[in-house]
Amino acid sequence: MGESTGYWYGDDADDAKRRAIELLQAFRLYRASEVAMRRRTRDAMAMGENDLLTLRYLLKAERESRVVSPAELARYLGVSTASVTAIIDRLEKSDHVMRGPHPTDQRRIVVTPTTDTDEEVRRTLGAMHARMLDAVSGMTPDETRIVIDTLSRLRAAVDQIEPEHQPDHGSEHEPGHESDADGAAELGQGGPGRA
Repeated sequence: MGESTGYWYGDDADDAKRRAIELLQAFRLYRASEVAMRRRTRDAMAMGENDLLTLRYLLKAERESRVVSPAELARYLGVSTASVTAIIDRLEKSDHVMRGPHPTDQRRIVVTPTTDTDEEVRRTLGAMHARMLDAVSGMTPDETRIVIDTLSRLRAAVDQIEPEHQPDHGSEHEPGHESDADGAAELGQGGPGRA
């Protein structure tokens, strides 16, 4: 991995702290690569972050045989119903989603991805997902458990909101900053890896 730069932790660490710092730096570098990959994906598909998050959510719901309402999308994205309507309008115009009646309540509508959307996502991300699977498929069960446990502890650490930094109840969260082991792994593929 090379010599530790200390990042914001400083350079006076003992061995255990130095290993922890190197591990966190490796995760930071992975996260930067993932963010860049997501940007390239958005560019390749000519859409914004919330559009891509909407497609990811709809494709996952479809795999789970769930129907999704515009209100559910608004809650997931942390945006207003007017904003989610604009997102759906854009994705409908580009033939990525369809609106239709709810299967049991004709007064409600649901949003579903088109068949072409699933194929486009698989085409765009299929090779990358295969490389990611190859990178981890040789791990032993013990190694896998260690990584999963470590990621879970890190997610719990970053999900905590410091009392003096809690957002106003009316502010919107940014879904692109969710615990995004989801990000790359769910988009076009099953299961969390948050895409």
